[in-house]
Amino acid sequence: MSLRRCSRTACGRSAVNTLTYVYADQTAVLGPLATYAEPHAYDLCELHSERLSAPRGWEVLRLASDVKPRGPSSDDLLALADAVREAARPPEPAPPLHSADDPRLGEKRGHLRVFSSD
Repeated sequence: MSLRRCSRTACGRSAVNTLTYVYADQTAVLGPLATYAEPHAYDLCELHSERLSAPRGWEVLRLASDVKPRGPSSDDLLALADAVREAARPPEPAPPLHSADDPRLGEKRGHLRVFSSD
């Protein structure tokens, strides 16, 4: 996932909101950061989101995000621990290429035999 930056000139902060304009309604809509960067939308950092103003006569509609930033959950940590344990486990031996090479089969051999034509 690439980190998106604020669209404001000379601002290098991380974007947290997306601004779009609805020209027909003369409305500027500021909402949570969009999933994908859109060509006619502007990603803004926290500072520029707070300072946002719209042209005279326009309404600014600020949409609150229902999603709260959260850290790793106990499920995430357990999944990570399981993955580490799995990666550390020694690999199982490869299955024998021929049934005669398998010690669990004793002296039994497969039903096919190779005969020489001497």
